[in-house]
Amino acid sequence: MLELKELKWQLSGGEEILKGINLTIPEGKMTVVTGPNGGGKTSLAKLIAGLEQPTSGKIILNKEDITGCSITERAQKGISYAFQQPVRFKGLTVRDLLELAAEEKLPEEKACSILGEVGLCAQEYIDRGVDASLSGGESKRIEIATVLARKGAKVLIFDEPEAGIDLWSFSCLIDAFQKLKKEYGETLLIISHQERILEIADYVVVIEDGKVRRAGDRDEVLPELLSQEKASRCPLGKDLEGGFDHE
Repeated sequence: MLELKELKWQLSGGEEILKGINLTIPEGKMTVVTGPNGGGKTSLAKLIAGLEQPTSGKIILNKEDITGCSITERAQKGISYAFQQPVRFKGLTVRDLLELAAEEKLPEEKACSILGEVGLCAQEYIDRGVDASLSGGESKRIEIATVLARKGAKVLIFDEPEAGIDLWSFSCLIDAFQKLKKEYGETLLIISHQERILEIADYVVVIEDGKVRRAGDRDEVLPELLSQEKASRCPLGKDLEGGFDHE
């Protein structure tokens, strides 16, 4: 179980981004964090992953305080993070990247299975370079595949995984999340505006102005958000090809 206690974070210039987040991420469930752009969602994901250190507060994983742990230490303890904009590595192949994530040599069948889960043809991609020749959607799917390849992951964090991908990739993404949730029982924490991702969530958290505005079961929270969308401009986004504003 992942717990956030009075978590605060501010920029070096003094601007406060997170203003005391208290939140429990349900174990083995899919939690989607949504809300207006600039509200602090991506900042929250980076703090949990260890990319940033909080100004104050605590991050507790399975009753252990990991607030001061590095990115590597958190990864060893089971926190896995997929970047909003996938990193490209000149000189590495997709196979290399999957094996680095898994920390072992992967049998051909296993590597192909992982790529298949994100909708990529293994024969075409397994030995392809992870470089600028890949499209945005291809890079995003390979990034997600590396998350799936990691062993011992307890919390999988995805920061706006739908950003910049095509409709086919998005459908594969939905399938991968559902499989992770149903077959593997992983704890998923997803930052997203997308209604279709919210619809398959177990738990929904709304972050606005650095605070938790609403948190609860999907069936309680999502109807409220959809109602707000009809009444006024809502933080949810549906236009995949148009992309999203990033924090």
